[in-house]
Amino acid sequence: MIVITNPSSIANEISIIDSLFEEGLSLLHIRKPDFSELEMALFIHQIKLRFRANLVLHSHHELAQDFGINRIHFPEKQRKEVFEIARENKIISTSVHSIETFNALHPNFEYAFLSPVFKSISKENYESETDFFEALKSRINFKTKLIALGGMASENIQKALENGFDDIALLGAVWNHQNPVNQFKLCQKIAHTYFL
Repeated sequence: MIVITNPSSIANEISIIDSLFEEGLSLLHIRKPDFSELEMALFIHQIKLRFRANLVLHSHHELAQDFGINRIHFPEKQRKEVFEIARENKIISTSVHSIETFNALHPNFEYAFLSPVFKSISKENYESETDFFEALKSRINFKTKLIALGGMASENIQKALENGFDDIALLGAVWNHQNPVNQFKLCQKIAHTYFL
């Protein structure tokens, strides 16, 4: 299961991040679009060293080398830069908004977020007109894992996994909750139950 940081700062964010990892979070995508390079470096520096291998950078990719981070995410607009980075033996991921784009991805991508699967929790009035469960029937790319993003919460995780997604990513369900760690644990339990 993947968690994406809230774009803006959250109270006790680093402490929550460390707790999420302690509870078994596999990957944390650091998506802070307004951070300067220095702010990003300071943010990463606060996360416990033993969790660095579980971090994925959405921006300021040049910091990956300095911090021993081996995972880079490319938003849709930046995919052209990918193959320069791929030569540096980084694990790469990206974001897509249609199954056609997903099917056409280069096999170097380990996984891709497809969104929004459900009505977004973190972005107001953000939902897709596409029925992604219907669209998934035309999936032909099985080299890249397909991750459900957008509106993912405890009540719909099972539906996403049953309908062909390989995994899920959480954002609003965690960060908009009064107890982010407990909410993560609930979602994790549901996902683990499905995979058993």
